[in-house]
Amino acid sequence: MAGPGALLRLIGAGWTLVRNDALLPRELDGLYPQGVQILSRILRVFSGREARQGRPGERLARALERLGPVAIKLGQLLSTRADIFGGQFAEDLSRLKDRLPPFPTALAVAEVERGLSKPMDTIFQSFGEAVAAASLAQAHEAVLADGRKVAVKVLRPNIERRVADDAAVLTLAARLVERWAPAARRLEPMKFAATVLRATELELDLRLEAAGADELGEVMAEDGYMAAPTIVWEGVGKRVLTMEWAKGRPLSDPAALEEPGLDRKALAENLTRAFLSQALDHGVFHADLHEGNLFVAPPAQVTAIDFGIVGRLGVPERRYLAEILWGFLQRDYQRVAQVHFDAGYVPSEHSVAAFAQALRAVGEPVFGRAASEVAMSRVLTQLFEITALFDMRLRPELVLLQKTMMTVEGVARRIDPDHDIWGASEPVVRRWIARELSPATRVKRLAGEAEQAIRNLARLTEPPIAAVVVTPERHGSALAWFALGALVAGAAFLAGLLL
Repeated sequence: MAGPGALLRLIGAGWTLVRNDALLPRELDGLYPQGVQILSRILRVFSGREARQGRPGERLARALERLGPVAIKLGQLLSTRADIFGGQFAEDLSRLKDRLPPFPTALAVAEVERGLSKPMDTIFQSFGEAVAAASLAQAHEAVLADGRKVAVKVLRPNIERRVADDAAVLTLAARLVERWAPAARRLEPMKFAATVLRATELELDLRLEAAGADELGEVMAEDGYMAAPTIVWEGVGKRVLTMEWAKGRPLSDPAALEEPGLDRKALAENLTRAFLSQALDHGVFHADLHEGNLFVAPPAQVTAIDFGIVGRLGVPERRYLAEILWGFLQRDYQRVAQVHFDAGYVPSEHSVAAFAQALRAVGEPVFGRAASEVAMSRVLTQLFEITALFDMRLRPELVLLQKTMMTVEGVARRIDPDHDIWGASEPVVRRWIARELSPATRVKRLAGEAEQAIRNLARLTEPPIAAVVVTPERHGSALAWFALGALVAGAAFLAGLLL
């Protein structure tokens, strides 16, 4: 149970939003239902001086910054969707990505020395002021003793306590929503909050981020759509991370997209394909791909930083995702609907054909149109209505995937307003389908499953270790292994023919 402190902080969060006129901003009064308009006017009586300063996005950014790291991450997500919330609103929130107030460099130096158990001059030739500051940490430009230029990431002082406080507030808010808002229960507020908080907790150990960056760097090198800076392991501790300096300009810099020789269309395609290839081909993906974590260089090079949130997909989820995307690419709504039912995303009491009809209503108006002509806010509203109509519940294991897909599409559309997400996805999805659903792969998978099944059978038929004698059961085990060898050999032969 959340304590009274969490309740007070939740009330304080609401008060902060009201004081900044960021909960029901006055600029949207004409869009509210009558009851909400009345509530908005009542709340505005309690707004403070801050409510009269700045645009809605600026006021919300101020409020979220005061509310702490988890709230700031929400603002970062909103800032990637200019196509939904408007360009000015997204731009006003963009400071939350990497332009928050930094903490003193002297504190960062002390933290580095403590975390690495070495004096600064034995590690670095130079250590500069903060070049970027986000919700959990800030980055400093530095030069190693061997002359390499690096970025040193240092966690904010007492950030663990701030995150713990945020966790208590978010958990309480989710519990209240689940109890008092029946319509929201299918969104699994408690499980959603738990997923978000777990990801944030993992970000507080920079050794884990270094491992994620190293793993994803290997994955990215295989595909070539995106790159990751090399980790400097001797400069890694629980609260300190050192990596080589990223190439190019941060995408959060408005001048980044004006670099001579930059191919914006190819850049957007590389971003989309990088995310999909990570998720589909490897089952591991960078799950925080907002502009503050992306560097770009001509002609279309993308470099990612900040690997604190890493998403993972199991084999079944990867297959479902690929088949759903492929079905949309082929405009095969019946197949897309069937996959949703096979995966358990839609309860079985509903009609597959009716769900396919609903998907067609979403998909057909989008295909063949430039992205700049598609109102994503309308599409998302329709999708939300359909998920409610068919009792689709939020899947906690897919929260990071869905959040990253939304972020990537928003960033890609900012890079190239006419970005064709389906066209960009097609080569990656086609490659996955051709490889994973080919007859040869199916035979290999069947052989592997058969081998595992017979191994399990063999263990069941073996006598206890203390009675290692030749018995009928032992003989049966030998026959099982013989059958296994014959099955695997036959499968391998058939696979060779198909290949």
